Amino acid sequence: MNSGSPQDKGKKGNAVEIYRDFAPYLTMGFQLAAAVLIFFFIGLWIDGRYGIDPWGKIGGIILGSTGGFVKFFVTVNRMSKKEETQKHDRRDTY
Repeated sequence: MNSGSPQDKGKKGNAVEIYRDFAPYLTMGFQLAAAVLIFFFIGLWIDGRYGIDPWGKIGGIILGSTGGFVKFFVTVNRMSKKEETQKHDRRDTY
């Protein structure tokens, strides 16, 4: 059975590296949306439990958005520092 040429394996390796590099960017949107939705449903439950409709949902959306954006900006900051360090390391090696 033919397993492919060495060039094909190199392309697969590059694709894996690309996915690995972009995975944090792809997941940040999902994390933000998940935080908002989870806290919205917690607020919905609180509304039903205590009869304070719509304040639980509004509070849940605000808390979820705030937490999601904090996580988003922390992740972006960490990734930019990592990228800057890698760029600096590459400059030092040349």
